[in-house]
Amino acid sequence: MKRFPFPIFVVVFLAFTICVQAAEKTTAKLTVLNSMERINQDQEPFGETQVQIKAARNEVESFQVIVSATNENIKVIKAEVSDLSGKDGIISKNNITLFREEYVRVRKSSSRAELPPGLYPDPLVPFINPLTGQPIEPRGQFREKWGDPTITKGFEMYAVPFDVWKGQNQPIWVDVSIPQNTPAGVYTGKLTVTLKNNTTAFVPVTVTVWDFALPDGPTHRNHFGSVQNVGRIFGVDQKSDKYRDIAMRYCQLMADHRINPPLPRDLLPETNSDGSLKITPERHQALKKFIEEFHVTDFEIPRAPVKDATTTNRDKSARYYKDYHQYLKENGWDKRSYIYMHDEPNIKENYEEVLAHGELVHQASPEMRCLVVEQTYQQDPSWPDIDPAVDIWCPLFAFIDRDSINAKLAHGDEVWSYTALSQRAPRYHPHYEEVKNCDPPYWHIEQPLTAYRVPTWINWQYKITGLLYWSTVTTVIDPWHNPAFSHFGVHWNGEGYMIYPGAPSGIDGPISCMRLKNIRDGMEDYEYFVLLEKLAGREAVTKIVSTVAPEWWTAVKDPKIFNATRDLIAKEILKLKK
Repeated sequence: MKRFPFPIFVVVFLAFTICVQAAEKTTAKLTVLNSMERINQDQEPFGETQVQIKAARNEVESFQVIVSATNENIKVIKAEVSDLSGKDGIISKNNITLFREEYVRVRKSSSRAELPPGLYPDPLVPFINPLTGQPIEPRGQFREKWGDPTITKGFEMYAVPFDVWKGQNQPIWVDVSIPQNTPAGVYTGKLTVTLKNNTTAFVPVTVTVWDFALPDGPTHRNHFGSVQNVGRIFGVDQKSDKYRDIAMRYCQLMADHRINPPLPRDLLPETNSDGSLKITPERHQALKKFIEEFHVTDFEIPRAPVKDATTTNRDKSARYYKDYHQYLKENGWDKRSYIYMHDEPNIKENYEEVLAHGELVHQASPEMRCLVVEQTYQQDPSWPDIDPAVDIWCPLFAFIDRDSINAKLAHGDEVWSYTALSQRAPRYHPHYEEVKNCDPPYWHIEQPLTAYRVPTWINWQYKITGLLYWSTVTTVIDPWHNPAFSHFGVHWNGEGYMIYPGAPSGIDGPISCMRLKNIRDGMEDYEYFVLLEKLAGREAVTKIVSTVAPEWWTAVKDPKIFNATRDLIAKEILKLKK
C-alpha cells in the first residue's frame, strides 16, 4: 500500500477540519429595523441587535429583522417567533404574523422622487397562506416518469425557503397584534431563523404593552377608493360569487389597516322607479353585518342613480336623497355618511354642477353631508362660490392653506386632505410665492416610508379630520415587477396601488405592503392624539405633534423622532388617566 508522507497527511487533515468547522459556524447575521426603515439588497447591514417595541391594546405594531449573509451564501428554511411571556400572561405567537419582503423594481423615477430608481422592498409575502392556514409551497416542475406531461406545483411568490447571497440582505416583516384583553406589562420572547445546515440565529424580542386601548375602527375619517378593479385583476366576473369573495377579502385587508372599506353595492338599498328606496331585510342585515364586522366608521353613499338629476328628474332625485337619509338615520348611520359629490371640479361648468347638486341634496335632506374634492379657496374669482353646496372640503396636500381652512371650519364645514401624483401648489394658492417650490409628502415607492405615516400628524396640526386616496388597486404596468401608474409617458411608482394581487402566491385575495402598514400606523397614531386630547385638551396634543409636523412642508423624516414622540404621548396618557 502506498503511504502518504506524514506532513502531507497532517496538512490535509487540518484543512479538512478547518473546512468542517467553518461550515459549522456558517450562520446569518440578524439586525433589527423599525417599520419606517428600509434596507437595500446589497447594503451594508445596519440596525439594532434586539427588538424593542411598544403598543397599546388593540393595536398592531411592526418590526423588521434583516437576514444578512456576511461570509458566504446561505439558505433560510424556517423563521418563527415564540410566544411572548409576561408577568401576568402571554401574547400568543398566533397573534404574530411573519412576511418575507419582496423587492420590486422602480425602473423609471416618479416625478419629484426623493430616492433613485432601483429595487425597493414593498410587497409582503405571508409565511402562511391566510386562506388555507398552510405555508405557501415554492413553485416546482416535474414528471412522474419520462415522457409524461410536466406537472407544475407551488407558486412563484413564497416566503420560505429563501437564499441570501454573500453580501446581500433579505428582510422579514413582523406584525404583532395586541389582543384587547392583554394585561399591561413587558413581554419577552425571540425570533429564530434556521438555516439549511441546521444552524440557527435569533434576536430577543421585547414588547411593552401600555395600559390603554385603541378603538376597533378608525377615528380619523378616510376614503381609499373602491375595490371594483379586482374583477379585472383576477379575471373574474363582477357578478360572480368568486368576485364577491375576493372583493370581501380586499375589504377585510383594508379594515385590518384602519381603512374604511367601501360598502359593497349589492348590499345597499335598491332604488324604485320613482327614486324611493326599496329596503329588503336580507340586504339590510348583510349591510349591517358588514359595517359592524369591519368596524366601518364612515362611508360614501351613492349619488342618485338618475339621469338629469338636477333638472328634469329633480323630484325623483330629491326623493332618493330624502329616503336615503331617513334610512341612515333610522340605523344610526347618518353621522357617518356623506355623498362624494364631485371630484376636482376644475372648470366653471363643474362649479355650477356642484352648486346645483348641493342645492338639490340640501333641500331634500338638510343634514346630509356633501364632500367635494376641492381646495378651500376659489380657483377663479369669476366662478360661482360653491361654499353653500359643500360640507366636506378635500384639498390636495400641496393645495393646503391654513387661513382658508380655518374660515371653513369656523362656519361648521369639515376639511379632509388627499394626495395624487406629485402636484405642487397651484398658481391660485393664496400664498403661492411662499409655497410654490415646496413639496408635501408624496405617496410613491421611492419616497421615505415616513411620507405614509406623517399625513395624520399634519392633518391634526391643521384640524383636518379625514384622509382620502383615490385608489389602492388601480391599473399599473405590472403589479409585481413594475408597479407604476403610467400616464402620458410619466411614471408614478406605486401611485394608486398599495394592495398587490395574491395570485402569484396562490391566494385569491390581496397581499399588503410596507407602505400600507405605515398608513395603518399613522391611523393608530391619530388614536393616541384623540386619547390624549380627552385628558389634556387639544392644545397640549398640538404642542407635541408640532415637533414632528409643524406644517405641510416641514415634517420630519427621521423614524426615531416619530417613535420617541409617540412614546411621549403614550406616557402622557398613562400619567393623566390614573
